[in-house]
Amino acid sequence: MRKKRVALLAGAMLLLVAGCGKESDNQESAKDNSETVVTQVAATPEAEPTTAEVTPEPTLTPTPEPTPTPTSTPTTELTPTAIPAENENMEDTQGGIEVNGFSIEAECPVEAYVTRSDVKYGTVKHETYHSETTGMERGFNILLPADYSEEKKYPVVYLLHGIFGDEYSFMGDSNNHIKEITANLAADGQAKEMIVVMPNMYAAWDESQKPGFTQEAVAPYDNFINDLVNDLMPYIESNYSVLTGRENTAIAGFSMGGRETLFIGLSRPDLFGYIGAIAPAPGVTPAKDWAMTHVGQMAEEDMHFPEGSELPYVFMICCGTKDGVVGKFPESYHNILTNNGVEHTWFEVPGADHDSKAIRTGWYNFVSTFFKN
Repeated sequence: MRKKRVALLAGAMLLLVAGCGKESDNQESAKDNSETVVTQVAATPEAEPTTAEVTPEPTLTPTPEPTPTPTSTPTTELTPTAIPAENENMEDTQGGIEVNGFSIEAECPVEAYVTRSDVKYGTVKHETYHSETTGMERGFNILLPADYSEEKKYPVVYLLHGIFGDEYSFMGDSNNHIKEITANLAADGQAKEMIVVMPNMYAAWDESQKPGFTQEAVAPYDNFINDLVNDLMPYIESNYSVLTGRENTAIAGFSMGGRETLFIGLSRPDLFGYIGAIAPAPGVTPAKDWAMTHVGQMAEEDMHFPEGSELPYVFMICCGTKDGVVGKFPESYHNILTNNGVEHTWFEVPGADHDSKAIRTGWYNFVSTFFKN
């Protein structure tokens, strides 16, 4: 019997460091669906580092502006490990929050992200695919389990970076510890072995298009849902040994990637059974921040799953308590979803800014709960 689906929310503002934290100075098989989703636009700032395994292009980091405020004022004051009342299967535990038998930690434990001699770590591979959506060749990085074998099949997570980032963002900042957390949890039996796909989320129609703080400049981020569903996911399913179906497919993201994770997850619950947004940026619903006015991809009252659709097994949203980039937007998403009766899980990361601490903690909790339906 399927455990009660849990989900999560929080508000959003676009990242200044696409998928990478401030701690190091900056640091997405689906069923083929030809239907194109048309959305409106929105954004936030970020920039990407480089990795030893892949060589990213250097990017400029925008200067942070004053902390943004959401158009909808949050209706509740939440503690760092606040538990939504609607999640009746949750209870306080010494380590954080208990969600249907899974422990949600307020901060990623150090032992979860250190390199261990008894654990084999996966390898990162860069590859390209042809996108009919954009008419261009596009890149992605893929993290494969250490003993990846075509004889086995693995669940897959699509992990989305923030604004101004690309496929190198998450692995480019060693403070994120994506590889270590994923492997350590699997080695300890706290998570399944999984494949992590990190795409370039800027699905532009023209090579000259660049991210920025205008409706036109952020439109390619909202177009990514089409590239993901119609091009990237079919490519991954055809070329890698992945399990298919929503019960084996997750989507997660940080900042702008968190915003698109919410939009894609809410729009296509038939494809994604697990949704995790870390410090999601504004723009899913109409909003105004220090950078621009966001038209919104949907009205606040429409922020819910399609009527009659299956709900996700896990729907989580988190944000740092000291996020100076997206501010209270993640919490405003939590409040909108609560008002709309959308079951989800919301938690905060004490002391974290729009940084790697928030990313580590969000990723640790997502990986710990994904694929355990």
